[in-house]
Amino acid sequence: MNVPGLKPVQQAVDAVSHSVSGDLQSLASLKVDPETLKTIQSEYLQRATELWNQALTKPEALTVKDRRFAAPEWSQSPASAFTASMYLLNAQTMQRLADSLAGAEKARERVRFAVQQWSAAMSPSNFLALNPEALKKAVETKGESIQHGIQHLLGDIRQGHLSMTDESVFEVGKNVATTPGTVVYENGFFQLIEYTPITDKVHATPFLFVPPCINKYYILDLQPDNSVVRHLLSEGHRVFMVSWVNPDESLAQATWDDYIEHGVIQAIDVTREISGADQINALGFCVGGTMLGVALATLAAKGRKPVASLTLLTSFLDFSHTGILDIFIDESMVRMREMTLGAESPQGGGLMKGGDLAATFAFLRPNDLVWNYVVGNYLKGEMPPAFDLLYWNSDSTNLPGPYYAWYLRNTYLENNLVKPGAVTVCGEPLDLGRLDMPTFIYGSREDHIVPWESAYASTQVVTGPRTFVLGASGHIAGVINPPAKKKRSHWVTGAKVKQLPTDANAWLASADEQPGSWWTAWADWLRDHAGPMVAAPKQAGSRKYPAIEAAPGRYVLRKA
Repeated sequence: MNVPGLKPVQQAVDAVSHSVSGDLQSLASLKVDPETLKTIQSEYLQRATELWNQALTKPEALTVKDRRFAAPEWSQSPASAFTASMYLLNAQTMQRLADSLAGAEKARERVRFAVQQWSAAMSPSNFLALNPEALKKAVETKGESIQHGIQHLLGDIRQGHLSMTDESVFEVGKNVATTPGTVVYENGFFQLIEYTPITDKVHATPFLFVPPCINKYYILDLQPDNSVVRHLLSEGHRVFMVSWVNPDESLAQATWDDYIEHGVIQAIDVTREISGADQINALGFCVGGTMLGVALATLAAKGRKPVASLTLLTSFLDFSHTGILDIFIDESMVRMREMTLGAESPQGGGLMKGGDLAATFAFLRPNDLVWNYVVGNYLKGEMPPAFDLLYWNSDSTNLPGPYYAWYLRNTYLENNLVKPGAVTVCGEPLDLGRLDMPTFIYGSREDHIVPWESAYASTQVVTGPRTFVLGASGHIAGVINPPAKKKRSHWVTGAKVKQLPTDANAWLASADEQPGSWWTAWADWLRDHAGPMVAAPKQAGSRKYPAIEAAPGRYVLRKA
């Protein structure tokens, strides 16, 4: 029977079936070289025998070099030390076996990831009966630690996510996102904040932040001493910020084009109108950088060049190498999202829940972002310490299904953004080669979400003058690194390098390491594109766009 309304569903089912069949064949074809397997088995048995003999003859000599077992209770108990030692041996052996697999690379990566998840979950530290530190605390507190742990577990079940920090300490607008400002525009997609200048004069060219819509904007304005926004204000810039709405069912059918046209492009136009500037400077962070790049290329196709300079922070333009996230993306996964949440779904859309996205990212680092808190919160009954960055990380955001499905297919799956004309955005064939403005590109060296080599790849996509800077640490901590704290270091292009090489590692080999934050290098670069100093505006907004409410505004307060 041919039912027209079921045709897209049938096509999706066929695509999923074909892809799953291919995945199973790839997994089934994986194998370990017999000689390698023999070596791994032999070394495992030898090491296991050594541990057993040591546990019998010199149990006090058992040492476990892993921070999960760093508490003295682990070394003081021979049984616990032996359990931890055998666990580490088993985990290391499983990882060696996974690394030794021959076959399709994506299938190999999936097995490695599965082994990593199993190893992290099966640590004896995660089980009350096997954790001597948690057991000792239960005895010392006469069971109160267990009672508190159960209370924390029930509280996390009610709030829908694992607590990584004491969330009761923070309130948006009270002690995070506190830089004074005014909401001067809003539509169904975002509010635009204009911040109050803190200098008598400001640069004539205003500055617009485009944060990721997958998170709340205030990662860029956490506390006064680590706020990127406040740092720019202190440098004499007139600063605007996009604050994305946390989507509900009213935006369940919103598309990628909607976010580009009614989000990024509208924010650029309103910023220009309020400031009276022909051009502005703009920054995109993470997915916000991808969206900003697409929006500017779309505007360029229409003959418009409203941005004088572009800054991309830990952003993809070229999705050739996406790191660990690639293991989740294949035709079956994307087609399933299109069928259930995308424009082709029976309801024409849906919401990708923020909690699901947050959990996915947390399990990319399971020991640090999952099991560490399971042990502390539930087994020990401790409240995690207050940490503004982790509070922001827990403040998740939904995404419209059609937007999310389009993004997955055209970036992670097919990498269409860097193929001129492969996709049409807002009625224009996309060509990122039209990004010919001066561009500052930043990557974080330990970033597991946007590998720094992929951030560097943007230097080969944009066509204007390019500056690349590499920071230390990860996706977020590397970005939020104020100069006053004098932490970490950063790398800049070597003095003798006349042209950025195509290969990221070739760039790094000749780069110069500088102490401290990358913010200073960026501030120096931005100053050259910010225009002369003029009197700071006495009030926010304009006659066309008057003040609506004080920052941080209503949109950022909406919970997923």
